[in-house]
Amino acid sequence: MTSPDVSNGMKIYQYDKSAALFRRAAKVIPCGIYGHFSPTPCVPVSAYPFFSERTEGAKFWDVDGNEFVDYMCAYGPMVLGYHHPVVDEAYQAQMKRADSNSVASPKMVELAEFMVDMIPVADWAFFAKNGADVTNYAAMIARAVTGRNKIIAIAGGYHGTTPWMQAAGHHGTIDDDLTHIRRIPWNDFAALERVVAEHPNDVAGFIASPYHHPIFVDNEMPAEGYWQKVQQFLKKNGIVFIIDDVRCGFRLHMGGSNELFGFKPDLICFCKAIANGYPISALVGTESLKNVAAKVFHTGSFWYSAGPMAAALACLQELKRIDGPKIMADQGKKLLAGMVEISKAHGYHLQVSGAPSMPYLRITDDASLMLHQQWCAECTRRGAYLTSHHNWFVSTAHTDEDIQRTLEIADDAFKAVKQAR
Repeated sequence: MTSPDVSNGMKIYQYDKSAALFRRAAKVIPCGIYGHFSPTPCVPVSAYPFFSERTEGAKFWDVDGNEFVDYMCAYGPMVLGYHHPVVDEAYQAQMKRADSNSVASPKMVELAEFMVDMIPVADWAFFAKNGADVTNYAAMIARAVTGRNKIIAIAGGYHGTTPWMQAAGHHGTIDDDLTHIRRIPWNDFAALERVVAEHPNDVAGFIASPYHHPIFVDNEMPAEGYWQKVQQFLKKNGIVFIIDDVRCGFRLHMGGSNELFGFKPDLICFCKAIANGYPISALVGTESLKNVAAKVFHTGSFWYSAGPMAAALACLQELKRIDGPKIMADQGKKLLAGMVEISKAHGYHLQVSGAPSMPYLRITDDASLMLHQQWCAECTRRGAYLTSHHNWFVSTAHTDEDIQRTLEIADDAFKAVKQAR
């Protein structure tokens, strides 16, 4: 294990209990920790905790008692802060009355009405549990309404783990899963035109994030006029326009991230920030698709759970009341400006891309990303939880004090990186 002390008296965390728990987990759970929480992309894994004990505000504490300012926010769901009283009280009050039972809850209607009223594109809402539930449902609706087969997506875009969404060659998938999927480069309108021309009258839908946020590479905003041209072209060709707002939703704009960029899709997929961590996702859409959506069978055992619906309603109301997207953008700008200046002071260039509320950062001085991985690891070992491969998240709970502490950690981490190299 590493020494508990570093320069400036800043403690370096150790993870004895976390490592022991992971060894237990690996005996009874595939991978020990699977999916996007897997330690695999966290390099070096020795710098990261695997299990948390408790959360509060913008922080979590691991099983070894180490405190972290959290910039992954549960990979997006935490938007108002862990244990937000308004959201938790709404959830608990509903749970005392009913959650899952044999008929639907009035909370489902209340939540749908609120979302339809708040989101300009929405004439109806449908609720599930995960982002992949609603991206898959959106594709099913597109095929049902058009009678066509093909779905166009962006190369490198992530829309969940349903086989058609995964890249070729992933374990458990087969070539036939991708028979009707076509991937095109981001911001390449000509490529969209070309694929539609190659498959006349057989493209059902086009799905993309409001801006491009893949992993391991800089995030990219839409080119000027890109979305407006896409919207017009899809409408002209009878293709359903689907926006995957699972990651960005309610962090960029309360009316859907498309409102920030000035375009109108037919369907929008939400999850993550919708309920501040309670399990629920949503698909909203236009009136023209409502009757077909009603005919597409898609459901799940816990999709009618009322507790998360109450939490979602409270979360969205609170985000709207405080103008959450503005708070997150402002706090993100403070954090990023400070980090860029600190990196410059140490002789490094920190590239920032994406929205300030969910930025992707990369030290450009080493194309292999090993330098950036090392810096993120050193930050994490000092109490600012950062990953090097994924965009970060800023919540409304991140205070100026949290940001100042993070900048102090970032400064000391750069010193450690410089010394090691």
